[in-house]
Amino acid sequence: MTPDLPKISVAETLAAKIAALKPGALPAATTRKCEDLLIDVVGLCATARNEDYIASALKGCDDDGPCTAIGHARTLNAAGAAFVNGTAAHGEDFDDTFEGGPVHAGAVIVPAVLAACERHSPDGRMALIGIAVGTEVLCRLSLVVPKAVHKAGFHPTAVFGAIGAAAGVGAALGLNAAQIVDALGIAGSMAGGLIEYLAEGAWTKRLHAGWAAQSGIRAALLARAGFIGPRTVFEGTHGLFQGFAHTTHGDYDALVGDFGERWVTDTLAFKPYPCGTMAQPYIDCARRLAARGVRAEDIKEIVCEVAEGTVHRLWEPLIDKQRPRNGYAAKFATPYLLATGFVHGGVGLGAFTDSAIHDARVLALAAKVKFAIDPKNPYPANYTGHIRATMKDGSVIEQRQPHLRGGAKEPLTRRDVTDKFALNAAHGGWTSAQSDAALKLMAALYHGRIDLSSLRG
Repeated sequence: MTPDLPKISVAETLAAKIAALKPGALPAATTRKCEDLLIDVVGLCATARNEDYIASALKGCDDDGPCTAIGHARTLNAAGAAFVNGTAAHGEDFDDTFEGGPVHAGAVIVPAVLAACERHSPDGRMALIGIAVGTEVLCRLSLVVPKAVHKAGFHPTAVFGAIGAAAGVGAALGLNAAQIVDALGIAGSMAGGLIEYLAEGAWTKRLHAGWAAQSGIRAALLARAGFIGPRTVFEGTHGLFQGFAHTTHGDYDALVGDFGERWVTDTLAFKPYPCGTMAQPYIDCARRLAARGVRAEDIKEIVCEVAEGTVHRLWEPLIDKQRPRNGYAAKFATPYLLATGFVHGGVGLGAFTDSAIHDARVLALAAKVKFAIDPKNPYPANYTGHIRATMKDGSVIEQRQPHLRGGAKEPLTRRDVTDKFALNAAHGGWTSAQSDAALKLMAALYHGRIDLSSLRG
């Protein structure tokens, strides 16, 4: 150890706390959230099973093995299954969000831990602790230097996801503290994920969750086999935060301080709409505006107060957000999403087809939507929405949404989560009998042996 290196690193502190956690020790609220995550992720894998990007992901995998790609007859090795399932779960941008990040945990951690357990340790109790640990690590990492990773041009879910998946798989497979340190260090060299997909609506964001999931499995298995990773992977001069946030200074206590005592996992948000999270309160505002009897043709202009940190992803270039290039780009275009919610009373999976994004009524209203930066906006601690509509007669109508529906302040119920699952499964072509069987399987999964074979095909 050289003089400028810490005696005990951040990763070593974290690993010791992870290794100390035992099955059955999770709080009831955290267990319940992990149950919801499982239901949500399986439904998302089902809804994307027939999409073109999943066909390409499967075709591009030379990774056959014994593990389940949910909704498909073909089986893959653990890393391949994690990749395909993670890509599917994140593909429609309908997966959970941690509001403080923002990061998407379920699409990374659930596929990674399920695949690793299905192949190496089919124990539902260990899968539960692994999903809880991986989710907690991923979410807490996003609090160390908030917003900096996005600002640097990287996708935090991809960057922190590899680390979270390594931690979750390490916990699920029973790695000791030293092995977990190595797994975290190894995963740091597997992290990545550019947000250049925003330019033209390319597919790469979709694979970020899957790539992080499979990276976590590989890192944990390498560590278990004795491969050594840097213990200063987080705070080091050439560590994760220097590489992806351009600083070694951060609130590392947010990661390790009360880890295992307080679970931020409990606050995970489940989305009501399949699109960018920060746009969702604006959709709610638009729906309420329409419900008041306001007609789109009577609106002269709409100005939305927004957080500066969301502008480069959801508002600019404005013309592209008013008239998105394709269905995937439309998921990150608040003017289009707001207008869709107003015109159609909501935003569903059908809002992103080739015909939907050319809806003349939606595009006409989207062209009237602009934004103004609100320096007091609480993002990323809270996601709010605002619309100020100036009518052609000079009157002004405003709507505000104080928080994200489905989030900590207005969480979805278990019934909401299962209803969402049923809709997603039906969209993916599963029968009601298949959906019911999948829900029955998931209800017992954390209490017995991991067997996902009934989720194939």
